[in-house]
Amino acid sequence: MSIFGDRIRGLREDKDLNQTQLANILNCTQKKISRMETGENEPNLQDIKALCTYFNISANYLLGLTDNPEKLR
Repeated sequence: MSIFGDRIRGLREDKDLNQTQLANILNCTQKKISRMETGENEPNLQDIKALCTYFNISANYLLGLTDNPEKLR
């Protein structure tokens, strides 16, 4: 798995969501969430923005550039 996939899965599980629930929130398919989590598919910019907005985290955290999930202020 990729850092990105690990982080999405961890964030999702922290909120007690399954892949289908997260997909519904982000208006995409469960298959897309699964493939992002396993590293089979890379997210596009809209996916990254939606994930950062929903989880209130920085893109740098999702991309593995920092271990701090907090957004810069």
